[in-house]
Amino acid sequence: MFLKIRRDTLIILLLAFMLIVSGRLMTYMAFASSTEEADGVPISGIIIKGNDIVPLETIRSNMAGAGFRTGSYIKGDVLVTSRRELPLNEAISMAEEFVTLSTIPGTRVTPIVAADVKVDVKTGIVTVNVIEDFSTVDVREAKP
Repeated sequence: MFLKIRRDTLIILLLAFMLIVSGRLMTYMAFASSTEEADGVPISGIIIKGNDIVPLETIRSNMAGAGFRTGSYIKGDVLVTSRRELPLNEAISMAEEFVTLSTIPGTRVTPIVAADVKVDVKTGIVTVNVIEDFSTVDVREAKP
């Protein structure tokens, strides 16, 4: 069974198809050849390993205090936040210090004795390795 298509309709359909394909091709080529520099690599997530007692949200909030929060990005070796720009190695050392200040909710107990922060500058993933040690924690009786 054959469909009857007039010759001028077929030519119009072929020209429309070619126009759409060439438009897509030009759009892709323009994007690929653009020299515009991107803002940087955004902080895409924080992975926390090694914690048993201290909640993840407490550690994440302390990481946010060091600059590793949503909206921050890495441009070269600089961490750019909404408030400031600081060198990445300084931000990492600040984050390691802030993580050790994390407490168990409702107490003043800080069981985290060491933290190792690693930042993947290509993907924006921050990995925090936490070491909790309760033998060094100073737990005193709470005074009313």
